[in-house]
Amino acid sequence: MERLNRWMYQRGKPNALAGRLNSLSAWLYRQSWTPSMLDVLETTGRNTGNEITLPIVVVHHGSERYLVSMLGNNTNWVKNVRAAEGSAALLKGGRSDVTLEETPAGDRSPILKRYCEIAPGGRSHIPVDTDASPEELAAIAADFPVFRVIAE
Repeated sequence: MERLNRWMYQRGKPNALAGRLNSLSAWLYRQSWTPSMLDVLETTGRNTGNEITLPIVVVHHGSERYLVSMLGNNTNWVKNVRAAEGSAALLKGGRSDVTLEETPAGDRSPILKRYCEIAPGGRSHIPVDTDASPEELAAIAADFPVFRVIAE
């Protein structure tokens, strides 16, 4: 399964199959009856200005919610969020405008650990074992952006 997940996201972008599955997942994740960790992120394209949606796993850590980029710094949604200074929306059960605040790399380890535990599809893109130590996670943390979700 991990090889399939990596194949679907070669070069940091979804291939045609992953794109179709993402569309289906986005529809499903919007439904209020799905688990709270499943949501849909909406960003504004930094070049086109079009609204872009994608299914995403929300990490609940402490009393906060976080989004993790399973494909690292060069994904379009990360670039779009950074260009929009954190302005985005979550669409589960309706639209909620949010601000996404990037978490410093030094604070990402526990969030990445939790993400690896709950997101099997994303887990295959993060180059550590599921039982990785905080030190192993810290070594790769700068390569995997984490954003804290702030409700507006």
